[in-house]
Amino acid sequence: MNESTRLDADQAGLSRRRFLKDSSAAIAGAAAVVNLPFIITGHAVPDDPIRIGVIGCGGRGTGAVLDALGAATNVIYPAAGYHTEDAKAGAVVQEKNIKVVALCDLFPDRINRCREQLQRLTPPIEVPTEMCFTGFDGYKKLLAVPEINYIIHATPPHFRPQHVLDAVKAGKHVFMEKPGAVDGPGVRLLLEAYEIARQKGLGIAAGTQRRHMRGYQETIKRIHDGAIGDIEYLRCYWNGGVIWVIERTQEMTDMEWQLRNWNYFTWVGGDHIVEQHVHNLDVMNWVMGTHPIKAYGMGGRQARRAPIHGHIYDHFAVEFEYPNGIRMFSQCRQMDHTESRVEEAVVGTKGISNCANYIRPKDGQLWRFRDQEVNPYQQEHRDLIASIRAGQPINEAKNLAESTLTGIMGRESAYTGRTVEWEQALNSSLRYGPEKYEFGPLPFPEVPMPGTHKFA
Repeated sequence: MNESTRLDADQAGLSRRRFLKDSSAAIAGAAAVVNLPFIITGHAVPDDPIRIGVIGCGGRGTGAVLDALGAATNVIYPAAGYHTEDAKAGAVVQEKNIKVVALCDLFPDRINRCREQLQRLTPPIEVPTEMCFTGFDGYKKLLAVPEINYIIHATPPHFRPQHVLDAVKAGKHVFMEKPGAVDGPGVRLLLEAYEIARQKGLGIAAGTQRRHMRGYQETIKRIHDGAIGDIEYLRCYWNGGVIWVIERTQEMTDMEWQLRNWNYFTWVGGDHIVEQHVHNLDVMNWVMGTHPIKAYGMGGRQARRAPIHGHIYDHFAVEFEYPNGIRMFSQCRQMDHTESRVEEAVVGTKGISNCANYIRPKDGQLWRFRDQEVNPYQQEHRDLIASIRAGQPINEAKNLAESTLTGIMGRESAYTGRTVEWEQALNSSLRYGPEKYEFGPLPFPEVPMPGTHKFA
């Protein structure tokens, strides 16, 4: 709900490799987090420890840590360069040394629910109270724990760019949920995190899990190899129903309610074209091997207008243009009692494909992906762990940043009623969200209106 991460076996010939980067000493003050040193251990064998810190313990964060634990019991290492005969033969290597060290969330009730889920495992996982951090600065306290080397980041998207940037500065590998940001300034922070991680040899995997599915990988490889000829145009959809809503209680301040109901506020979630449709947009960019250069779209708020639904739109339709003039047509909708469609398609001079598991040539035999598919939510962690152990950590932050900005560009075109270009979106000074994070009053944003909404 992530890049093609198959490692090339001939890149993994060293018997001793760089592995996990750790903070070298306990850091008492959160202000020191951004300059934490880290240690590179000198080997990469299955017993090297993976020590997880979870930032964001809601449904996504809890699900992600359970997926990471599930993936770690079924890690296939041959491509990662293990030199036993079993590994060469494709044996499954049992990951034994993985630990959940710390949890962080703004709200204690979410931490408690996550702890309960971990305690139900066999054997149960206990996270001590002193390793559970809350508050807007709680993530800094978690990053200052030197034992942690693998961050799972699943807060609402507004906070993701700064948190991930601080995590890589602290020498941590990161699995980050999608999208990567909610605005241009956030995307720029994420691109900075990408560069720092690349320089430090740190891994970043993203929750665009289609990039970890074997069907998508094989199908798009065939498209790149010319199976449908030259691409003429592309289509993608995420049309579905209304998603979950958090009702406001009398005890909730404006800030708390907007954070708990984060999907419905652009400053926290990015609107659903960015938060949800990013999956399909990411596939389109993957197929094209680049990002679009402009967007011309429309949207509105027609069927979902109650105060509990915040101020976001419930439908978008955007035409994106890529550098070679090829158009991609995008739709996303969250309305009940409507026709659902969640898919991608690409049309070429020699055929068509759904990008996921089939190619239909104009002349020739239909090809389908018929091999066993992976669990993509576990595979994204499996691929990150394997790449770290191989000393070739994957870094998906740039792809996620570009797919996120694709959605932002489409959103702002619909909000303004004007064409928005890539550089305009990337270099925008429009930052969504309050200047100061504190519980209390927070003005309810107006619904963006084309013709009056400003984007610069």
